[in-house]
Amino acid sequence: MPVVALLTIGAYFLGEMVQQKFGLLGVAAVGFLTVGVKTKNTACISIGAVALAVLGQSALN
Repeated sequence: MPVVALLTIGAYFLGEMVQQKFGLLGVAAVGFLTVGVKTKNTACISIGAVALAVLGQSALN
């Protein structure tokens, strides 16, 4: 049970870091990516990955 609690805390902090850096669109992209991986839906995985790539490129410029 402590491992699940640590993973939950880690996921929360990862989500907060993404939201702080990329905003709401970053959180939505991570959400699409997560849902896509859990449901094995390639469309959701692609949407999330492309959105994160675009946000990452815009953050570098």
